[in-house]
Amino acid sequence: MGDLAKIFKAYDVRGVVPDELDEPTAEAVGAAFVEVTGAESVVVAYDMRESSGPLADAFIRGARSRRADVVHAGLGSTDLLYYASGSLGLPGVMFTASHNPARYNGMKMCRSGAVPIGGDTGLAEIRDRAAELVGVTATPTGSLIEKDLLSGYAHHLRTLVDLAAIRPLKVVVDAGNGMGGHTVPAVFDGLPLELVPLYFELDGNFPNHEANPLEPQNLVDLQRAVVESGADLGLAFDGDADRCWVIDERGESVSPSVITALVAVRELAKYPGATVIHNLITSLGVPEIVRENGGVPVRTRVGHSFIKAEMARTGAVFGGEHSAHYYFRDFWFADSGMLAAMHVLAALGGQERPLSEVVAAYSRYHASGEINSAVSDQGAALRRVREAFAGRGEFDELDGLTVTGPDWWFNLRASNTEPLLRLNAEAADESKMTAIKEEVLAIVGRVSV
Repeated sequence: MGDLAKIFKAYDVRGVVPDELDEPTAEAVGAAFVEVTGAESVVVAYDMRESSGPLADAFIRGARSRRADVVHAGLGSTDLLYYASGSLGLPGVMFTASHNPARYNGMKMCRSGAVPIGGDTGLAEIRDRAAELVGVTATPTGSLIEKDLLSGYAHHLRTLVDLAAIRPLKVVVDAGNGMGGHTVPAVFDGLPLELVPLYFELDGNFPNHEANPLEPQNLVDLQRAVVESGADLGLAFDGDADRCWVIDERGESVSPSVITALVAVRELAKYPGATVIHNLITSLGVPEIVRENGGVPVRTRVGHSFIKAEMARTGAVFGGEHSAHYYFRDFWFADSGMLAAMHVLAALGGQERPLSEVVAAYSRYHASGEINSAVSDQGAALRRVREAFAGRGEFDELDGLTVTGPDWWFNLRASNTEPLLRLNAEAADESKMTAIKEEVLAIVGRVSV
């Protein structure tokens, strides 16, 4: 149990291969998944990591040993797995470690209709049962069906965002040797897009850079390629292609908060008066723009389980996070970096202005970005900040500490897994944002990480 407790996280399974996650463990998890969920059939996909195929095969053996039938989708992105779960009406498992380094792998699990399985919704029970089954083997009796779902996935996305009539666009895509190199050509095929591919070769060793677009150093090649090729925009996907980062024609990053606002406006045009979910570190501009366009903004904690739960509760049409995860009601409330990218392409290609001008309308505030500080006593640091800002703004503790002043706000929250405090600050004026940021960091006693 000790080993499994280490790799079973709040929302998924993640660990170093083979030290923490190996094939016997994956086989046990496959059997436990079927027992706990009661699944009669399961759909499985995996990413480009060297360990993903063998781990997926082991999971499938375990699932079939409990008489479950398995639809094997093969190579795919995480949102392709969600498409499979939703369209086939089956629980599903994706083998990926997303943006983590090559030595890692993991599993993202969902029930039928892409409903996520987390610590409070079955993942802990799967962990406990798998711990009892490690090393226990049984003859697979369930059937195995190999099914190519890539073309169906691409077709479904193109029914949700119509790109057939946009003006021709040149797009640089950095797949980071991840699954975007597999899915982007299928989705873009036949559209009025000139694709300039970067690192489309599937390679789980990530020879060019980490497949994590949240880190600025991983965007440098894309930014350079956009400017040098005279492209209209650039897109960067993470390893399992469920997140997407956008670069404008000048090579400048476009904030995920700006993308959230842009997509929200497009979805509200289709569904007037709908609810839009945003987490508490997205820009103040997001709820403002949602209200201005007749929608209802709902603020949540950081994390996909909170976003998806609120979307299901409220029937929200769309949800966005500052981590570049974007969630769609029309996509079983699941996240899809590709769908967000297609909305950006549709917005840009439906008119003549460059992307920098299109997104300027959605950028209203100056943000610090997320700053991590190594802090041994997180509680004491948070108390010091509370005391320093007492009487200077409104406090709320939905997720960490948020303090909101007349033209500024900041959120300071503890990491769930590391001795870190994470700071996000924003203000109408850049100098004000910088002053607030520096004041909080000085109180915390920042040690950069």
